[in-house]
Amino acid sequence: MNSSSPQAREMADESMVRNLAAQANAIWPQEEEIFDRHPIGGGSVLDVGCGTGEMTARLAEKYPQATFIGVDLERSHLDRARVRCASLGSRVTFEYGDALALPFPDNTFDLAVCRHLLQAVPDAAKVLAEIKRVLRPGGRMHLIAEDYGMLLAHPTELGSDGFWQVLPPRYGAAIGCDLRVGRKTFTLLHDLGMSGIAVDYVVVDTLRVPRETFAQIWEAWRDGYTESLVEHGGIAREEIDQRWREMIACVRDPRGYALWQVPVWTAEK
Repeated sequence: MNSSSPQAREMADESMVRNLAAQANAIWPQEEEIFDRHPIGGGSVLDVGCGTGEMTARLAEKYPQATFIGVDLERSHLDRARVRCASLGSRVTFEYGDALALPFPDNTFDLAVCRHLLQAVPDAAKVLAEIKRVLRPGGRMHLIAEDYGMLLAHPTELGSDGFWQVLPPRYGAAIGCDLRVGRKTFTLLHDLGMSGIAVDYVVVDTLRVPRETFAQIWEAWRDGYTESLVEHGGIAREEIDQRWREMIACVRDPRGYALWQVPVWTAEK
């Protein structure tokens, strides 16, 4: 997210940390089943855009014989990841690195995980090409490619489509990212020559996920992105604030229903 001041950037960073934790708590119980289909045993794993190490830690605990490297551009997140994974020893390391130019040789990893990143980069196809490059033949990708056209909440006075179907395309175009890359990922993987392409949908909704966990995700998005949405969304702050209030209240309302469909793509080199 583009921030207009150091204070705004600090607020965005803190909201990102809260969001990574809440998202992992919401998604992991369903996502773990996808990893179970192709256990990695003692393989080598790359976590691209590892953030604070939420997923690296879970996978390292699940696969105690495997080795892990996490890469990210946020040094403060890497510091948090190292603290989180310190008890796992030398088989888990973290490096500063750009997903658009991964600092690893060809044919290095058995599994590459890339979660919540592809919608936030200027060239998702380039990231996927880099991931394919560093995978060994037969290696696998595991991708969460977000799509902000796959969210809703009801009831809200203004209607959630006026937010999710309007603001993400405008915001993504303004900052040079594709916030609907989730629906395009099959084509990107096909054009890369990947095989065994499959998709699962993790359903984050108010029936499967605790309402408070879901609410924390949207509160973190609100705190981290409202300033940029006001700048790039073409909608007044008052309306954006009201829409956030209504949708978050809907998540917590026992008679409300909210949904975030999360595409999880897997493929083999």
